[in-house]
Amino acid sequence: MKKIITIVSSIFLLSGCFWGHNNGEERLQESRNAYLIREHQVKEKNKVELIWTLIDGRTNNVLLHVHLDELGFQQGKGLGQNKVAQLARQLASGIDQPLVNPTITREGEIREGKNRVILSEEKLITRMLSLSYFNKKLVLPIYEEEPQVTIEDLQIIKNTRLSTYTTYFNPSVIGRSENIRLSSQAIDHYVIGPNEIFSFNKVVGQRTKERGYQEAKEIVNQEFVMGIGGGICQTSSTLYNAIDKAGLEIIERYSHSRDIGYVPRDRDATVSWGGPDFKFRNLYDYPLLISTETNLQTGKIEVHVYGAYELDRLVTSTR
Repeated sequence: MKKIITIVSSIFLLSGCFWGHNNGEERLQESRNAYLIREHQVKEKNKVELIWTLIDGRTNNVLLHVHLDELGFQQGKGLGQNKVAQLARQLASGIDQPLVNPTITREGEIREGKNRVILSEEKLITRMLSLSYFNKKLVLPIYEEEPQVTIEDLQIIKNTRLSTYTTYFNPSVIGRSENIRLSSQAIDHYVIGPNEIFSFNKVVGQRTKERGYQEAKEIVNQEFVMGIGGGICQTSSTLYNAIDKAGLEIIERYSHSRDIGYVPRDRDATVSWGGPDFKFRNLYDYPLLISTETNLQTGKIEVHVYGAYELDRLVTSTR
């Protein structure tokens, strides 16, 4: 009888040990699950915190929310420099604005200018790469520059004519004549502030059919070929000679690969969109005005350069 009781007790104890071990495993698994849940919650919380709010410091307006994952962020490695540079370029393309001087129309109407707005990509990249990942806000390095030209300048800007240059074209060649008219119209009554650089391509813009430019002959690799905007080089060449006579600094100029006829040899300025440009700097400490007159009946284009003051007032710092 005692043996039977002993055996049953042993079986009960063994069974009890087995059941106790099973319960322990369940409790351990529950603890592990709870830890994993907490760890996941912490990671999710960190994801929310790793978001930068990009702010325009001029207005305190929020421009963008950026999650660091989008910038190639990796724990222990930081941000991806290429991703940061790409974001800086995208932001700059939507923020940057060129300076527009106030100007006066041919009819005497004064039009207000616009500030130059620049997002410094270099400074933004440096700030983003050195900023603590847990910072919530980033003020963008945006700068503005006001035009140097004043309304008072415009009221007397035609006091002195510094130079004039005239060239002639065949008005019966319709496409070419229209291209000359459009390009000369684009630079007419354009105001250039002290020490500013004028770019023909930037001011005139891309020559396309949508903007009214037509097919006409142009020189490519010493050959005459048909192209949209053919003839605008007569406008840029006429401008170059007027600017040179006014004593301004020529920054960039290229000659055609062959003689063109409407100006003396090596007195031309060839231009093309995405290629050669004509650039010059206003050396005077007062603004200049470019004025053009194009006559489609007589086939004549004139470029005049005006200034508000006397010729001896040079910006010596740019020499």
